[in-house]
Amino acid sequence: MFDAATVFVRVAPRDVNYVNRIMEGYEYLGVVTTVDKASGVLAVRATADTAADVRAILARLPVTLEFLDRPE
Repeated sequence: MFDAATVFVRVAPRDVNYVNRIMEGYEYLGVVTTVDKASGVLAVRATADTAADVRAILARLPVTLEFLDRPE
């Protein structure tokens, strides 16, 4: 379902919608999918050439965010 360009992150459940809205504002540079709402695990599906940009954007958000190698 997910390929190497998918960026997995964990945020506080209250921040899930915020991350989704930010990515929407970037004209869907990456499409956010909730993997586990209760634990705040998200998959941001990007392309091979946009995954680095997605990581940079997420890293600069003013929320606590943990990058994951894969969903847990």
